[in-house]
Amino acid sequence: MDDNEKRAQGDREAHVELGRVIAIVVPVYREAGNLPHLYERLETVIRQLSQYGWEYIFVNDGSSDDSMQVLRGLARLDKRIKVIDFSRNFGKEIALTAGVQATYADAVITMDADLQHPPELIPRLVSEWEKGAEVVATIRNSIQRQPLLRRIGSYLYYWLMARISGLDMASQTTDFRLLDQRVVEAFRDVTERQRMFRGVIDWMGFRKVYVEFDAPARAEGSAGYSYGKLWQLALNSITAFSLLPLRLTGYLGLAITAGSGLLLAWMLIANYILGLRMFTPLAIVVVINTFLIGIVLMAIGLVALYIGTIHTEVTNRPLYVIREKINFDDPSLR
Repeated sequence: MDDNEKRAQGDREAHVELGRVIAIVVPVYREAGNLPHLYERLETVIRQLSQYGWEYIFVNDGSSDDSMQVLRGLARLDKRIKVIDFSRNFGKEIALTAGVQATYADAVITMDADLQHPPELIPRLVSEWEKGAEVVATIRNSIQRQPLLRRIGSYLYYWLMARISGLDMASQTTDFRLLDQRVVEAFRDVTERQRMFRGVIDWMGFRKVYVEFDAPARAEGSAGYSYGKLWQLALNSITAFSLLPLRLTGYLGLAITAGSGLLLAWMLIANYILGLRMFTPLAIVVVINTFLIGIVLMAIGLVALYIGTIHTEVTNRPLYVIREKINFDDPSLR
């Protein structure tokens, strides 16, 4: 039995003694000002659910502020708080993955640290889980002070994904969700590196219910996801869950070939059979070549996205590198 299996067995034995355990996984990137408030609100909420054992797993994703120092302080005060410190910034999707993989609780709740995922909704998530749901996802009805460009981009992204991915991905779903242990165990087998966390969860299936909520504005700080990162996430998820762009390239190439062939035939007939002399031979060649070169370049760009994804997957680097782990081996937890 290797170290991970021994640890898993020990955690399950501890869970038997405590009753069912729920882990709360929180990725952290420059959230030093929000972490104490988040912890206080979480503590207030879980006191209402004292029939469960609870643990917190905070994943510091290479924060450049004092987030890690704040987490150290919280971990000293509460041994249920476990901290994973990445060696650098690997991205939110990877931070969520590391947190989920680090626990063997009966259920896992993932949420952001910016307080836009209200902890007060947790009892509702747990209630739906108790009724038999294996995934309890949340749908964000609105966000206070959300920029118009983000709102439009989010709508277009979900509209597109719903039509090309074949996934059961409801519009405006978030990473604030509860996952049953069965879902977590299946998630451990996912190996792709360019991943969208909630997209992978939706792809796996399982019994799912939705809970709606209205998101407040960020309490402090600025959003960790820039427009560039959001664009990259959208590209990664489209290429990961759909081959439609490649198919469209093939269809477009076929249509252009047929259309340009017909156009060329008409030009030749008009010039050399009907004697209309509407186009010079050079004009015909230049227009056709320019148009087809543009199509070829576009097709190469789309294919390059998939080749880049393949390269990333076959390189087989670890998903993340951990600098430090806190409270994972504390015997008092058991």
